[in-house]
Amino acid sequence: MSQLPDALNGTPDDTPDDIPNRGSSRIACLLVPDLPLRAELRASPELVGRPFVIATGTDARAEILQVSPAALALGVRPKGSVTHARAVCGEIVVRVVSPALDRASRQALRDVALSFSPRAQAAERSNWAFANEAAVLLDASGIARLFASERQFASAVGARAEALGFPAIVTVASSRSIAWIAARQEASRRLGPQHEQGAGSALRVIPPGEEMRFLGPLPLDLLDPDDALAQQLTRFGVHTVAELLALPRRALAQRLGPRVLELLALARGEEVDTPLPAPADDRLEEAIDLDYPIERQEALRFVLRGLLSRLTERLEIRHLACGPLDLHLSLADGGRDVRQIGVATSTRDVRVLLRLVALALETHPPHAAVETVALSTQGQPARRDQLDLFSPNGPDPNVLDRTLSELESLCGAGRVGAPEIVDDHRPDAFGIKPFAPRVSARRAHSSKPPEEDAPRTLAVRALRHPVAAEIRVARGLPASIRSGVASGEILQVSGPWRTTGRWWSETERYAMDHFDVQVSDGAVLRLCFDWLERSWRVDGIYD
Repeated sequence: MSQLPDALNGTPDDTPDDIPNRGSSRIACLLVPDLPLRAELRASPELVGRPFVIATGTDARAEILQVSPAALALGVRPKGSVTHARAVCGEIVVRVVSPALDRASRQALRDVALSFSPRAQAAERSNWAFANEAAVLLDASGIARLFASERQFASAVGARAEALGFPAIVTVASSRSIAWIAARQEASRRLGPQHEQGAGSALRVIPPGEEMRFLGPLPLDLLDPDDALAQQLTRFGVHTVAELLALPRRALAQRLGPRVLELLALARGEEVDTPLPAPADDRLEEAIDLDYPIERQEALRFVLRGLLSRLTERLEIRHLACGPLDLHLSLADGGRDVRQIGVATSTRDVRVLLRLVALALETHPPHAAVETVALSTQGQPARRDQLDLFSPNGPDPNVLDRTLSELESLCGAGRVGAPEIVDDHRPDAFGIKPFAPRVSARRAHSSKPPEEDAPRTLAVRALRHPVAAEIRVARGLPASIRSGVASGEILQVSGPWRTTGRWWSETERYAMDHFDVQVSDGAVLRLCFDWLERSWRVDGIYD
């Protein structure tokens, strides 16, 4: 270490020896060091194993931001130009960094955190050496009630992030900054060919009271100082946190200005952590910037399928379902197409959601080619069904609602549901109400055995539509029948019961006689004679 200026020579009395007591607060950090690369692989799984780069553009002078493992093995390096990458590998694929993918990926990481803790917050984005990273901080206090150890908790968080396509670094410490610095240190230590090729998530737990011992040997770059301050400290020969803490605070502030005080507070762990906020809403969004404008509906459906698949994955890890969808399209002519797509019930079925979105686009197609697609929804709790102890299990509510929605799309609006009695004198009048499974009441416990000699009642099963019949009439009553449901001699007849109504309307008036008959083949039927049409039909069967 080079000799320090006299202004920095001082006694160590004004430098605390250890960080203050943090109490029982514990913070976890979920960090992805190469977010642009992982976001592109998540949106385009066909790129797995292929050489590709993430660049600022497609022109020859565009700068390369991220390099895939296959391209890295061929000699392509970050910070180079697209021209150099294509000279090294002729089959290299160049993808432009997508703000929409970046935004959706950061929200997906926050969803992973919220699936474990009700309080989580995305860390501020860095503009310096860590511009490609994405970090989420979550409250890890009280996890001992759910996990055997903090390391097991960190492993579960990392596994869930990796399942969404984000191999991540997960650390647990007593403050936000220490957890974040530990994640950066672990990422820089593992950043190599093995990690780039898809090694699993890394874990690190900093026990309470071990923060100073952990921070001491770390390089100052992990604290992410600005370039001017980093150059000044380097000229003084300060390269690690321990070397920075060995200098007097007052002399540093006089020589380097107030910016170094923030760095000292971060190095000592003296920053004040406010409680992590709870999310303001449960809105989730998936978006993508297309490589070229899309005009055909088939290609747009392919893009929408990928967006919905990723959106439902995020909903599933948070145990939510998809409500009404908001579709945002950025068009090639500079316009925007914004529409809301209603969903009959909350669901996570990609096939149903894709059908609804495709139907909306087919009904009112966009007036120009599409450049950017975004889908967002408000997460809603999935429906649950309380099982009955005294009856068989009913259908899954989500599957039942999906089936009813599909039937209504085939049969038409208002034609699917449960029948209900309407206030009308017409015998075949009925209404349709929304179908809902009836919750059976608990059986009343009674010591009285059921009466075996209880009278049995007949139930009439109405035929929709009525079946035409040929009737031989004798003495004003039906004597024989030939129809699709029964044929033979009529043994017993009851009736007629005449029903008339709406005589003032040419289209809705009715006049009919009903007979209850028993046929020689054993069938018991309800016959109807329509006086307006002068025809016989069978409109009911007694069971």
